[in-house]
Amino acid sequence: MAAGRRSFPPEVIVAVKALACELPSRLGVPLSRLHVPDIAAEASARGIVADISGTTIWRWLSEDAIRPWRHRSWIFPRDPNFETKAARVLDLYARQWDRKPLGRRDYVISADEKTSIQARLRCHPSLAAGAGRDVRVEHEYDRGGSIAYLAAWDVHEARVFGRCEDTTGIEPFDRLVDQVMTAEPYASARRVFWVVDNGSSHRGQAACDRLSRRWRRAQLVQLPIHASWLNQVEIFFSVVQRKVLTPNDFTDLAEVAERLAAFERRYEQSAAPFEWKFTREDLALLMKKLADKPDYQAVA
Repeated sequence: MAAGRRSFPPEVIVAVKALACELPSRLGVPLSRLHVPDIAAEASARGIVADISGTTIWRWLSEDAIRPWRHRSWIFPRDPNFETKAARVLDLYARQWDRKPLGRRDYVISADEKTSIQARLRCHPSLAAGAGRDVRVEHEYDRGGSIAYLAAWDVHEARVFGRCEDTTGIEPFDRLVDQVMTAEPYASARRVFWVVDNGSSHRGQAACDRLSRRWRRAQLVQLPIHASWLNQVEIFFSVVQRKVLTPNDFTDLAEVAERLAAFERRYEQSAAPFEWKFTREDLALLMKKLADKPDYQAVA
């Protein structure tokens, strides 16, 4: 044992680790997360130990990788038909529909909206990087309004169609569909499957009927609720966020729209289909794992 290090009985170590694993709300503490000083204070206040250093608690928690100051978000599937709906989309990614291979003239489009893209007009011009200096972006800005960016991603052909609209809704989404369906090869396709989430502009049977009336060859395939992570266009949106919109430094909304359109053309020059690895079999394993959780049984 290192010189000067205090020795604590095992029951104290166990009690402190158990305290660290409690939710602050259950402890009656007005905090959202526990940090090492909070744990030390609570251990003393509850009579677990008269006095203890943060370094000691840090060492104990590190042994078991307990980090109560960190958190991860999660959500259980709420859709009773989650597996069935998700499996249809995964089949399309694997070029299948109703257990039959897609044909040469069948296409799969993943579509969604990215809302409230702002134009932040910086009060001073941004400075380029230099020796020992990062790019500098002025913190203060004026708001130049916001737009919505609608995009459609061809899952197997790695083509992207995008448009900026003042807002989202049925009519803007219909315009995106028209933009794709009037372009080749979709204009002469046998079938075009549109994978979408449960946004208000393409939710429910009414949206399916509306699309099929408008375009006989188009079929809307809706993901389960809370399953946007299965929508491939979200990957494209993440690329847009990193490469086009961060940092947000525009002169006006027109520049936002121009940069997005230019990026689409640039991206397509080297784009390849996303390497999608989550399969129908992976989905079945996930649902079985969730079914074994008592909390999931309570909300299913």
